Order: sequence, then structure tokens, then C-alpha cells
Amino acid sequence: NKPSVCKNHVRIILHFHAQVLSLESDVLPEYKLQVPETTWWILLHYSPFKAFWDWIILLLVLYTAVFTPYSAAFLLDEHGDLRQRSCGYTCNPLNVADLMVDVLFIVDIVINLRTTYVDQNDEVVTQPSRIAKHYIKGWFPIDLFAAIPFDLLIFRSGSDEMATLTSLLKTARLLRLVRVARKLDRYSEYGAAVLFLLMCTFVLIAHWLACIWYAIGFVERPYTETGWLDNLAEQLGKAYNDSDSSSGPSVKDKYVTALYFTLSSLTSVGFGNVSPNTNSEKIFSICVMVIGSLMYASIFGNVSAIIQRLYSGTTRYHTQMLRVKEFIRFHQIPGGLRQRLEEYFQHAWSYTNGIDMNAVSKSNSDNIYLCDI
Repeated sequence: NKPSVCKNHVRIILHFHAQVLSLESDVLPEYKLQVPETTWWILLHYSPFKAFWDWIILLLVLYTAVFTPYSAAFLLDEHGDLRQRSCGYTCNPLNVADLMVDVLFIVDIVINLRTTYVDQNDEVVTQPSRIAKHYIKGWFPIDLFAAIPFDLLIFRSGSDEMATLTSLLKTARLLRLVRVARKLDRYSEYGAAVLFLLMCTFVLIAHWLACIWYAIGFVERPYTETGWLDNLAEQLGKAYNDSDSSSGPSVKDKYVTALYFTLSSLTSVGFGNVSPNTNSEKIFSICVMVIGSLMYASIFGNVSAIIQRLYSGTTRYHTQMLRVKEFIRFHQIPGGLRQRLEEYFQHAWSYTNGIDMNAVSKSNSDNIYLCDI
């Protein structure tokens, strides 16, 4: 069996680079050790191209997660539609970027219709009919709904209701985050990666809530003069003027203030300089406080455990070093030999990182074969 095992080792090395880039959750199962027979229009789901394409889709999904709520809330006003219709759809760079994202999402649907998958028997399915049937029953409805260019289809409608509906429909792209979250589960074993993802999730949720906070103030501003937007305009000395479309605080002022309010509310350290005044704003603030308490329990409650796990190796090193020094002190070992013992321990730890190599080799001696490649 030695030649076959050596061939498997070679296949493992060849697939290693693709596995590093892949977003799949499995780690080199048995089917990856054998190359299935496929036609030229069928793509293996663990191929390097598919891994590279998944990273591109991940970046596009992150782009939509940030800019879609922002454009739907902050860049939608009664005067922006008139300017857009006067110069065309492509006058806004965000519209062009959104159109390119929609095109790439459609290409991703075509690729997924021709990408293999693993069935319940751990076998790679390469039949196009079975692949299409499996994808249509799975993520196809969500991917299709997220790839429809609603803003381009409803362009030049001339109705404020249709413009608002377009902004709401554009948020359907966020459904792809569910699919991305499942692919990122493979990094749950890395403490630093989990900590980074938790902080990004917290900032992203604060960004979404800031967009909703501005949308509430924008909708209520024509009917009341006590909203947070009017208070912000009074504080900055930029009062609103209905006859002047450029009056009032700038988009930058409104977004920074909205994000400041949501972050301070989520962390429960609000200073009161941006406060809710209307009933809708107060209800939303209550919801933000509830969300903040849940995020503290689910996100920040794990930060201390993650940091402790990150420094667990350092703690083990200092503990072992302390035991070596106690051994030296108890047996009264002379200075020269004491220095050699400490240097040997430091060298051994840097080489093995505290892992008992003899125990690992003994437990796998019956299954590991050494061969020359």
C-alpha cells in the first residue's frame, strides 16, 4: 500500500494551495484525493478558480453590505432623483458600480449552475441536470432576487413611492450575507480571525442602524420641527430651507452624526448631545438599546475568552519556564549548567511550540508512511 499512500500525499500537496484560498468548510476529504471525470463546461467546486471567484463574490457582498444601505438612505432625496433624470443613469458612479455588481452576481449564478457539489454519499456530482436541480432547490431564489437590478428597471419612473420602493428592493442584496456567513465558519477555530469578524460585524450593524436612523429623521422632517435632523441643523448653523435644495447639513455631517448616535447607543455610553425627540425616534432608540444588550452578550462576551485563548501559548511557556527554574533552584544546579538548561528549553519550545512530538508520532505510527517525493 506504500505507493498508493505516496500518491495520495502528492495529491494532498497539489491541492494544498487551492485549499488555503477556498472558503469551503471541509478540509481535504476523500473525494479530493481523486480527480472526477468532468466535461469542459463543468467546474469543480474545490478548484483554484472557484476559490478565487468565491473571494471576488465575498468582496462584492461586503461592498453591497456597506454601500447599499448608505445609498438607499443618504443618497435618496426629492432633489437627487431630478438631477439623476436630467443627466442619465450613468451620471452617478454608485449606479455604475451597482450595475457592475449585478452583472457579476448574474455571472455567479451561471457559474453555480455549472459547479459540482458533494451529495450525501460524499460523492462529487458532475451531471449538469443534477447540479442545476440541486442549486435551484437551494440558493438560487436568493441569488436571483439579489441580482435583479431594480434601480435600473424602475429608472425614470418619476414617482417618489417608486424611488422608495427601489431603495427597499436594493437591500435584497444583503441576503447574500447569509451565504457568506456560512462559508466563514471555517475560520471559527482561529481566535484572531473570530475577533476581527466580531468587530467587523459590530461596526456593520452600527452602520445599518445609522442608515435607518437617518431614514426615520428624513421621513419625519417635513411634518415636525423637533426631529434630530432639525436639532443638528440648529447646532451646526445650517438651517433647512425648502426653497434651497442644498440647505441643511451636508451628507457627511448627517452620516457621521447618525453613526455616532448608533455606536454610542449600542455601547450604552450615550452623551445626550444627539437625542431622540419624536415617538418614532424614541421607539427606534429602544430597539437599538435592546440590540446593543444582545450584542454585548453574544459578541463582547466572547472577546475576553478569545484574547485569553490567543495568549494561552504564552501563558503555558511562562508556566513551564517557572517549573524549570524551580527545578534548578531545588537541585542547586550550578550556573553554567543552569544556563544550558534554560537555553535548551527555549530552543525546544520555539521548535515544538509546547507540543509533545513523541506522543503525536506514537499515536500516528500505524497510519503514517514516509516516502520520498
